Amino acid sequence: MGLAPVALAQAPAPGTSVPASGTPAPAPTELPPPAPGEARVTPLGSNESCDGFWRDSGFRLGQDQVIRKGQAVDSFAVVLGSVVVEGQVCGDLSVTLGDVRLASGATVEGSLVVVGGTVTIEPGAVVGHELVLVGGVLDAPATFRPGREQVVIGIPVVGARVRDAIPYLSRGLLLGRLIVPELGWVWIVVGVVFFVQLVLNLLFPQAIAASADVIAERPLSTFLAGALVLVLSGPVATLLAVTVVGIAALPVLFGALLVAWVVGKIAVNRWIGARLFEQEDPASRLASTRSFVIGFAVVTMAYMIPLLGLVVWGLTGVLGLGGAALAFVRGFRRENPPPVPTPRPAPPASPLSPPSPPPFDAAPVALADPFALPPPAFAGDVPPMPHALPTESAVDPRALLAFPRAGFGERAAAFVLDVVLVAMTAAMLGSDDPGDWFVLALVAYHVGFWVWKATTLGGIICQLRVVRVDGAPLRFVDALVRGLVGIFSIATFGLGALWILRDPERQSWHDKVAGTFVVRVPRNYPLS
Repeated sequence: MGLAPVALAQAPAPGTSVPASGTPAPAPTELPPPAPGEARVTPLGSNESCDGFWRDSGFRLGQDQVIRKGQAVDSFAVVLGSVVVEGQVCGDLSVTLGDVRLASGATVEGSLVVVGGTVTIEPGAVVGHELVLVGGVLDAPATFRPGREQVVIGIPVVGARVRDAIPYLSRGLLLGRLIVPELGWVWIVVGVVFFVQLVLNLLFPQAIAASADVIAERPLSTFLAGALVLVLSGPVATLLAVTVVGIAALPVLFGALLVAWVVGKIAVNRWIGARLFEQEDPASRLASTRSFVIGFAVVTMAYMIPLLGLVVWGLTGVLGLGGAALAFVRGFRRENPPPVPTPRPAPPASPLSPPSPPPFDAAPVALADPFALPPPAFAGDVPPMPHALPTESAVDPRALLAFPRAGFGERAAAFVLDVVLVAMTAAMLGSDDPGDWFVLALVAYHVGFWVWKATTLGGIICQLRVVRVDGAPLRFVDALVRGLVGIFSIATFGLGALWILRDPERQSWHDKVAGTFVVRVPRNYPLS
């Protein structure tokens, strides 16, 4: 108790550190403000400890970071940048697509995680917890050991190749442009793309010209069509994957989208070149090539402008996709026109039928009496209604054979609507794993509606009806056979459904086996 006043008198002031000798350490000197791109730091005392010091965590994107000796930072993360640690990191250090160098005396109290970079550790550096390196190179002395585990994953060559793309990411995509003029390898890619598109433009001039004509005639409708194709491609691919049997059709779907995208981009280049310099002869291959080269040069220059580059890439891609899709539909209709229904021959006259009226010139001319009353109407007389659709009770299934056959696009749209409806119903029922019974539910749905109304809900929206080839009503056996064979038509990479495109009667495989037609009826046609 007697020594207490003396101890209190010799106690250091708050904020100072006491070394082992017992003399108070000098107060930490104030460092200048951090340079741009550096984290805000706090000077350390002579004990090099993080305790009792205010620290700042940070994040850097596309910037290098230097933590100098005598400075401390909390947990830090850097993406697309390198880090040099000479002082102390009081938490975890994470670097993605960048290099890390721990100088002699540097300390990382937490974990050091590096993805796609080189880690250089000098003698005397300390890592308190784990060292994790993914796709990079570790350069450390043989005596180095982290505080816990050391994990190295991946091939260093992969990380090196990824880091080669850092300038393109930081000076290209992050700025919203596709072409970075100062990078030489970018121009090699541009040259390859130009050569491929030029060859396709020369090999398939009619397909490119058809897409360019559609874009020139209806640019807004074409853009909306391309956006619709992109929006529907995701749900269609998901539904095909859910049905399990449709997984085989996914490569066909993605391949068709890729071909349409490439053809559409070439058509957009031709359209832009023709708009800038009018093309006198649309059929001239030399003139179309000139238009393509001009359009490609204009689009390439737009790709170099920040922010505008990505916008132009997206707009031209969607516009080209819509042009290719509409050109395909137009060409398909031109090559496969709907069959014209042949009129039925008039039934022969019965011997008891009334005689035909005399010719007009032989009939007596009778003047109508303006004051005469109309003859009385009897209960059984019903005035005829010209061009009236049959009522629901009077629908004759054989009358459906006179309507034109439905095309592939209409039937595919109706099928997609039905699949979406069944999937939504399964989701509302709260099923955890609908993939096991989804195909069975889809077949039961189609069979039930075919027997009941000769169509489905999607068929009602798309104005489709299913009828037997002899005009008789669809029986349960016919509908069941048609549904089961339909699974086989889709499972064979969709060849059974695509058979509609080449069949003169627009029949698929399941139509031929079941003996049915799918016809397109007028709007408001009554159900069976």
